Amino acid sequence: MARKEAVPNRRYTAEFKQEAVRLAASIGGNATAKRLGVPHSTVTNWVRRARDGALQEPQGEGVPVRRPVSELEAENSRLRRELASTKLDLEIVKKAAAYFAKESR
Repeated sequence: MARKEAVPNRRYTAEFKQEAVRLAASIGGNATAKRLGVPHSTVTNWVRRARDGALQEPQGEGVPVRRPVSELEAENSRLRRELASTKLDLEIVKKAAAYFAKESR
């Protein structure tokens, strides 16, 4: 029987671990491990450490900053306008595609 090659230990950032724990809470550990390409036991360990409070918190830029409500409302309204514009563009493209498909027959 052939010997398996040794897999080097992988290093993950604290932010990656925190996001994996959040994802595991929403879709489950097995699905998270498959989606991220991480061993299931590793995800399980991260979840257990996070529950015990031993998982290292991300430092620096990875930590979200609390923003004022007015800023969030402004961003929300901007995103709504952008979404409406994109929906209109998509509708126009669909109509144009139907028109040119009908014309080519």
